[in-house]
Amino acid sequence: MSLRNKVTLIGHTGREVEIFNFESGSKKATVSLATSDFFTNANGEKIEETQWHNLTAYGKTAEIMEKYVPKGKEIAVEGKLTYRSYDDKEGIKRTVTEIRVEEIILLGSK
Repeated sequence: MSLRNKVTLIGHTGREVEIFNFESGSKKATVSLATSDFFTNANGEKIEETQWHNLTAYGKTAEIMEKYVPKGKEIAVEGKLTYRSYDDKEGIKRTVTEIRVEEIILLGSK
């Protein structure tokens, strides 16, 4: 993987992994991942800020996600940032940002 487009995230999955099976026998897995940052505001209150990321994986990585990654599982992923666009039912162009997962590490006990 090129260092020019490399993303590393650690977080918890927000839903069950969705699996898409292709006619060729290969798989695609998708899931959302929540990452959180904490900071203290001017009033001394601890604030949590959560970001959501769309993850997509193919092949063996998708199979691992299907078998071992339930909702709420803490994982570390490495991959690359990708963009795709499509026209919705009303003909409005939509853009989706995803992380194409190339490596996954299972963390935590859930």
